[in-house]
Amino acid sequence: MEQIAAVLGDGARWRLVELLAERPRSVGELAELTGLRQPQTTKHLQTLAKAGLVTVFPLGQRRVYALETEPLQLLVRRLNELVDTTVAHSGERDVIARYRAAIEAETAIADSDRWADGRVFSFERLLPAPVDVVWQHWTDPALLASWWAPPSMKVVDCGIEPTVGGRSVLEYADAAGRRYRSEGTVHAVREPEQLGFTLSVLDAESAISFSSDYALTLAADPRGTRLRLDLRITETTVEAVPYIAGIGTGWGQVLDHLDAAVSSATTTKD
Repeated sequence: MEQIAAVLGDGARWRLVELLAERPRSVGELAELTGLRQPQTTKHLQTLAKAGLVTVFPLGQRRVYALETEPLQLLVRRLNELVDTTVAHSGERDVIARYRAAIEAETAIADSDRWADGRVFSFERLLPAPVDVVWQHWTDPALLASWWAPPSMKVVDCGIEPTVGGRSVLEYADAAGRRYRSEGTVHAVREPEQLGFTLSVLDAESAISFSSDYALTLAADPRGTRLRLDLRITETTVEAVPYIAGIGTGWGQVLDHLDAAVSSATTTKD
């Protein structure tokens, strides 16, 4: 399939295929119609033949080429599969578009440091797992690492120690190896219902880009656990625009991961 796509990527060969789709033609006729010299035309036809796209018929002194439809049908099927996959995941493209729009909107108002101090974000979820299971997914580093990262990112270090004064940290890396680190402390704990902690996003020089104060509340529900997460941001710098623009979308995706993780844990336990 890759060979067919590569062969058809050449404009001259694509034109030959278009002409052969109409009817079989000789090298001379194809050369005349495309404006190519006959040696060039022959070379392109040989390349198409190696990919199985054309067949040559020696007719005495003439060589006539005909197009094969099966490789094209295979390509069409593969392209249709790609289209279907793209449509099925169109929501992820929409997320990127919304994130880009959010960056533009935040950039327009980020005219000085502290520009977003005091802004509050709130998230609520009904999770299909008992409170103790959800609590473990926040306080057990291994479980926390299984869901607490944006898509396409890999957790390098994370933890929320469920004791007052305990460490809170999140560090993840992208595919290019760039790392993003946040550090803070835990300031409120009531197991397994409440957890309060701070996280400061650090830049490459370990200076604070902005800080967040998190308040997590878990409440039992007949259908599982009702989660509420509130965060208030402070110490915002102008450079923090991409981070703050992504808070809403990012936490929405991360909580989707948490939902899947606790659901899987509950199913496994049963």
